Amino acid sequence: MTSYFTTERHANRLRLRINTPRKASFDQTSKTYRRRMDPKPKFVLETEKYVEQLKRWPKEGKHILAQYDSETIIVYQAFRKEIAEYADKNGKFGGPLYSFERMSWIKTNFLWMMYRSGWAEKDSKQERILAIRLWIPGFLEILRVSYSRKDAYGPNGPQEGFGDGGVRLQWDPDHDPHGTKQTRRAVQLGLKGDILKSFNNDWIRDISDITDFVKEQRQFVLNNDLDSLVTPRETVFVPQNADLCRHVQIDVEDT
Repeated sequence: MTSYFTTERHANRLRLRINTPRKASFDQTSKTYRRRMDPKPKFVLETEKYVEQLKRWPKEGKHILAQYDSETIIVYQAFRKEIAEYADKNGKFGGPLYSFERMSWIKTNFLWMMYRSGWAEKDSKQERILAIRLWIPGFLEILRVSYSRKDAYGPNGPQEGFGDGGVRLQWDPDHDPHGTKQTRRAVQLGLKGDILKSFNNDWIRDISDITDFVKEQRQFVLNNDLDSLVTPRETVFVPQNADLCRHVQIDVEDT
């Protein structure tokens, strides 16, 4: 079975490097999106030409496409300006407009986030896009306690030790940059209550507002210039635990 751990060479290529510093910028040549923050450490979001990534992505099945290294994984969320600014400044969520009792959905797939948010143009509640770097053990715990529709596990429900938390798991059709539905399925996870508090307080490594990058890349989509479009570099993420893969219903090919 494929491991989510990569070779050291591959991990170095994918690693989200930590810097110290400010101001958002995108370097099309080096293909990295850099957001610099004064005191707060910052990560570099690795990107790659969309048309090149398309060649290696699975065409169908349920797969967690994500940017990750041996320690962390990126998830995306869209928020109104006030919530995003608080999170970007503090490295976690909070403030008067954020509720831990409301379901909060995370997505590992950048283009799935773009479809849901309309490239940050859908409405004022999704005008800012955040890239959130999570510790992998926290992400695996989210998967472990997640629960899908009632008929997904048979008459006896999920296997023992799984599906016992406040996380809703959904596999929805993935979409291309124009919003066209794909055969491949993308995962989204809805958190609320205690698990959302753990997500916020224990599992977030850091947060970066990538809205400027989103708007830059949206212009290539509007101009139907997908050869110039770059997106966060994503590969298939597969947990090492076979029971967890079965619980989440990931399509895994034995190697």
